[in-house]
Amino acid sequence: MKSLLKLHYGAALGEHLTSGVTTFQELLNLAPLIKKADALLKSRSELELEGSGWLLLPHKKDKKINDLAAWLSSMTDVIQIGIGGSALGNMMLHNALLPPYWNEMSPTLPRPRFYMADNVDPQENRAIWDRVDPRHTALIVVSKSGTTAETMANFLFFWEEMKQTVGTEQAARQTIIITDPEKGVLSEFAKERGCAVLPVPPNVGGRYSVLSPVGLLSAAVLGADTDSLLEGARKMADFLADEHDMEGNPAWVFAAISWLHFIRKRNMIVFMPYIDSLSMLSEWFAQLWGESLGKEGKGSTPIKALGTIDQHSQLQLYTEGPDDKLFLLLHVSSLKEDIVIPHAEEKSLASLSYLFGQSMNMLRYSEQLSTASSLVKAGRPVLWLEIPELNAFYLGALIYLLEYATALTGFIMDINPFDQPGVELGKEYTFALMGRSGFEVQAQEVARFSKNLSSRTITVSIEEK
Repeated sequence: MKSLLKLHYGAALGEHLTSGVTTFQELLNLAPLIKKADALLKSRSELELEGSGWLLLPHKKDKKINDLAAWLSSMTDVIQIGIGGSALGNMMLHNALLPPYWNEMSPTLPRPRFYMADNVDPQENRAIWDRVDPRHTALIVVSKSGTTAETMANFLFFWEEMKQTVGTEQAARQTIIITDPEKGVLSEFAKERGCAVLPVPPNVGGRYSVLSPVGLLSAAVLGADTDSLLEGARKMADFLADEHDMEGNPAWVFAAISWLHFIRKRNMIVFMPYIDSLSMLSEWFAQLWGESLGKEGKGSTPIKALGTIDQHSQLQLYTEGPDDKLFLLLHVSSLKEDIVIPHAEEKSLASLSYLFGQSMNMLRYSEQLSTASSLVKAGRPVLWLEIPELNAFYLGALIYLLEYATALTGFIMDINPFDQPGVELGKEYTFALMGRSGFEVQAQEVARFSKNLSSRTITVSIEEK
């Protein structure tokens, strides 16, 4: 038997909490509610209801992914065009599973450089295009609906540049579309131009799509072990399906503790890994948690943090500021790289002798344990989540656990964790401002509401020389 992961939750309960004390018995008392939420989640999957298809992703892998990845690997550069769930998961996988500074290493590796065009930023897009050789560059365009304005604007730019350089037919051969296979602008475009297509499963939302072709293709292109990634997710899925004891199910405990602290006005969660390779996991989790749970006046605000860096920017607030946060510290037990801190012969550095001969990983762990201990001393609730090492297998298990716990928390809060009506309204307003037909009412709303922005103004002026 080997450990898949460990969730230490004792410091999130107990008398040490300065306010809103949460007891172990309260956690156990939530078992009926948790089991009801779990049954609802499983029933939605069985009925193939909107948003629940991600539960089955670990058991599915489109065979075309490996074929396309093999072809894409022959390119010198790959540009993925997407935003939100069509970008964050990719960057999280690359950050976690590839060596740092990948694009600077790739000339020595048989893999392409990778660029993500997510934001609508002309300077960024132009800089990407100026760095690639269009003859050996592939575009991966990701949008389930094909209507996301930012993605489509970026796509139109890169597509036109590609056509102008290599011609329409060759540009189409170098473009892969990941979208709804049955409908939408990109689906029709792919048919018109003959581009290769991978599906976004119709009942999988963007923030839950990292284990679908959306996240898997670019990871496979760059050499990540996507089979192990899915295997780890499958192992976690099987474990959660078989474990019906409140004390043995990490997703149940995570969701229950999140709920218990939420109703005690701790409506923020600080997600804090301690290695740079997991910094994008915080970004990905922030979308997953925030977009899933922030509805109907409810929600738990995700805060992205990275140890040890944010000990020097946020920890003061966390220990002595408002007691309104739950903390989740992520620890990796064994890392492949380590450095022994050298001895220094200079007398001026003698005060640093406590570091001489120590490992950097030991220092990092000591910093993490010290942070957790200082939070506990301050009466803050702390979860400590631990994986044995950082590889595709354990990352897959971790991803699935976080997705599952997020969905359960949504059902406990009596909201739908799979829609995003607040995001959709912003999209409609953007369509209206850009003159899209059919959004005239929304244009009137924007005109009315935006007046509030300039109803009171301070202008700072200086004399020109």
